[in-house]
Amino acid sequence: MTTETTGSDDLATRVAAQLPYLRRHARAVTGSQDTGDRYAAAALEAIVAEPSILAGADDPRVALFRTFHQVWSSAGAPLGTPDSALSARAQRRMAALTPQSREALLLRSIEGLSDAEIGEVLGLTAQEAAELVDIARREMKKVASGQVMIIEDEPIIALDIRTIVEEMGHAVTGIARTHRAAVDLATRQMPDLILADIQLADNSSGIDAVNEILQVFDALPVIFITAFPERLLTGARPEPAFVITKPYSEDQLRSAVSQAMFFASTETLSA
Repeated sequence: MTTETTGSDDLATRVAAQLPYLRRHARAVTGSQDTGDRYAAAALEAIVAEPSILAGADDPRVALFRTFHQVWSSAGAPLGTPDSALSARAQRRMAALTPQSREALLLRSIEGLSDAEIGEVLGLTAQEAAELVDIARREMKKVASGQVMIIEDEPIIALDIRTIVEEMGHAVTGIARTHRAAVDLATRQMPDLILADIQLADNSSGIDAVNEILQVFDALPVIFITAFPERLLTGARPEPAFVITKPYSEDQLRSAVSQAMFFASTETLSA
């Protein structure tokens, strides 16, 4: 095996490990899985054409995200085409946000990047990145309070999620521990947002529960909170807009709830 071949294999391995997270970020930033995937693919093409982008990077994820943002920004930072009145409203709200603030918040709260890393991705200083995160948080807080439903079989985690959600000013319609209980709860009282685990108490599926609920209420944002994000970030279509990995931080949950309420966007999942 030649050195060149070994280097190519190593590059492919490094990129493949980060690809699910790039697709998650691109999906959330653009508001569209199709648009996000298109620019994520363009970023990969840029790296294949110029492997040195990652070769000297301390953190391949930061370099990968930076390349994505460079490609996406150079194209005018386009959003996905609205496919419903709900999507159109979400995009109008996105247009009203301070430029780069939401991107910075997503990189901090969902991807776990530091201020310095966010700055590297977005071409800013660490201080500028921190300021954008603060701006995004203030803007997201302006969203109206809503009704939140929790699907979680672990009592301690469910209580923690409930406490955080209620401290944010939202009301919790209830906590469901199984697929059937979740569907029944949603039927009794329609929520504005669903927070769901994917593996429930009776070995039923939170994904199946969410899909069944969305057959009745198709305009609900959903946040999956799971120890198994790879089951959702598979590349199969469609994928969820918000996936938080356990163990989560309070900051991650607060930011995801604020954004989901603000943009009121959702995607169903293939069972």
